[in-house]
Amino acid sequence: MSSSQTPLLDRALVEEATKKSGLVWVRGSGPARPLWHVWLDGAAHLVGDGPGEQPFPGLADGTAAHVTVRSKDKGGRLVAWTAVVRELTPGTEEWDAAVAELKGKRLNAPDAEQMTDRWARECRVLRLTPQGDLAPLPADSLSAAPLPTSATTRRPVPAALPKLLLRRRKKA
Repeated sequence: MSSSQTPLLDRALVEEATKKSGLVWVRGSGPARPLWHVWLDGAAHLVGDGPGEQPFPGLADGTAAHVTVRSKDKGGRLVAWTAVVRELTPGTEEWDAAVAELKGKRLNAPDAEQMTDRWARECRVLRLTPQGDLAPLPADSLSAAPLPTSATTRRPVPAALPKLLLRRRKKA
């Protein structure tokens, strides 16, 4: 295969894998985070950094980010690529198109009707455009401890729970 075809195949691989994956791992200046996204016009688009939305610390306008795409079926790494991060301005045609796609993919939004207005006021919409060659996939697993979050709770199981579960099994 000629070297002139390789960038086209790489671009097609990035686009197809990223479109099909509902989740990408993105690393800016901080640790990698799993982020949901949509693929539109040759780039991944993200919404977050607002109340009730996914955080993306370390992703700033004009910086580079490392994106790893996982398989939707098996969860393994498919491809890794470098992106240029660009923040979209609310009210622009590009922002409106991205938000229309993102709105359709946002699950469990508490305010579905006013969601886009809230995003314009309180959140950031980022465009991650692939740049350069594919990044090599790492040889090791890259496993790490989960990042701290307020969503994690560690409480003991209520004392009555085992008895309730056993009682339900006996009735069935």
